[in-house]
Amino acid sequence: MALASLYCRALLGVDAPEVSVEVHLGTGLPSFSLVGLPETSVKEAKERVRSAIINSNFKFPSRRITVNLAPANLPKEGGRFDLAIALGILIASDQLAVTDPTHFECFAELALSGSLRSIDGIIPCALAAKAKARNLIICAENQNETAMTGARAFVATNLIEVCAFLQGRKKLPEAIAKTPIKAINQPDMSDVLGQEQAKRVLEIAAVGGHNLLLVGPPGTGKSMLAVRFMSLLPKLTEPHALQTAAIYSVCGKQRDDWYQPPYRAPHHSASSVALVGGGGKPKPGEISLSHRGVLFLDELPEFPRSVLDSLRQPLETNEVTISRAANQVTFPANFQLIGAMNPSPCGHISGELRRSTADQILRYLGRLSGPFLDRFALSIMVPLLPKGMLALSQTGAQQKSERSAQIKARVDLARSLQLLRQGKLNDALTTQEISEFCQLSRDDAEFLENAINKMGLSIRAWHSLLKVARSIADLAASEKVQRIHLTESLSYRAMDRLLKSVSYEVN
Repeated sequence: MALASLYCRALLGVDAPEVSVEVHLGTGLPSFSLVGLPETSVKEAKERVRSAIINSNFKFPSRRITVNLAPANLPKEGGRFDLAIALGILIASDQLAVTDPTHFECFAELALSGSLRSIDGIIPCALAAKAKARNLIICAENQNETAMTGARAFVATNLIEVCAFLQGRKKLPEAIAKTPIKAINQPDMSDVLGQEQAKRVLEIAAVGGHNLLLVGPPGTGKSMLAVRFMSLLPKLTEPHALQTAAIYSVCGKQRDDWYQPPYRAPHHSASSVALVGGGGKPKPGEISLSHRGVLFLDELPEFPRSVLDSLRQPLETNEVTISRAANQVTFPANFQLIGAMNPSPCGHISGELRRSTADQILRYLGRLSGPFLDRFALSIMVPLLPKGMLALSQTGAQQKSERSAQIKARVDLARSLQLLRQGKLNDALTTQEISEFCQLSRDDAEFLENAINKMGLSIRAWHSLLKVARSIADLAASEKVQRIHLTESLSYRAMDRLLKSVSYEVN
């Protein structure tokens, strides 16, 4: 038999399109040709496969070898095709008798000795193979991730074992998750001294999935609050956990706890590509790595303005599309944004500690564009602690604040009400759904319209206020959104008030 065909998969974003690895042995001078849009690392498979076959006690055929990776218009990269190419050569040269190898999909890079090495993006490949009802052949390093997908996979350590398995002379173990999922212990909300109003806002943000901006002097606990926000969020569902794990798999990363929402906190020197994703071979950025979780941006005005503005569209569409001349890749980016910043260059907005003029403060705040700030449904001032609280806490006389578990119980109950009513969190409501689930009385609607006109807010802010009020109502187990909920929602617009007060001071 001079022709053999096996299955493998390429990576295109977080998708794994099928690739047929076709091997033909022809007459003519000995050569080895790889076609089908392979990049450099795929072309180098020639030498890896040749050495692996020879060192596995097989004969490398001295014939004209042509390997076609179909479809021809799909870019191929990495060493993921090595095992399929080597098996194709052995089958085509009649050194390996296999009736129908197309029941399997083979994923492994070959060492020169014939050992199997791991590949990136095994989770999307396993999910796609499972959908086709095919079994996988993988290396040991990939078995934990593969086993989590529920796909049936056989684990081998070298090319000889794979060949013996395909001939029925040896059984290979099926993939199992040898390393249990590590539970991550989240810092507790009770660690934060005071700041009860900020904790209330975090609770509302956790209930509805709203974006939140924390503004305040340095050292008031903004970063501590953001980190502890994760302890209020429920675990991911199975589909969401797999989706998030697939993104990390594409980047060659593994998560300790698949079911814990991801938390990403990039430094303010991060570029637009690092945050949004991209590159010559598009890879996910921080917003995709925080999919179904939280992206925390500390020292918000220190980020380049163009970088922050690049988040505006993904915040609306929950995905990011990266276009290149050859192809277009879409990564999921359904994340919750939490920002933290000082209110001025010196860190203070009032009192004797303020050293910045109104013009300096306005220029500092002007680093953040209005449309970007409009994406924050909640913003709150995190003030300095009252005098005497630190001393009181050190003596043990300070009353302990609520623990995360107590707050999370209320969050879970309010979320269950949302899912029962509308099947999604409040922040994800469309314009039509806002009209249906956030109905107001005539007096309350006029009250809210007068408020946003007086504050100079946009229609997007109108929708945000309604969604936040709906979350506050859910926390109170109220079927209707009432005036008290609207009033509290309006109180969480600290950034709007700050910008207006500084503008008045300048004028």
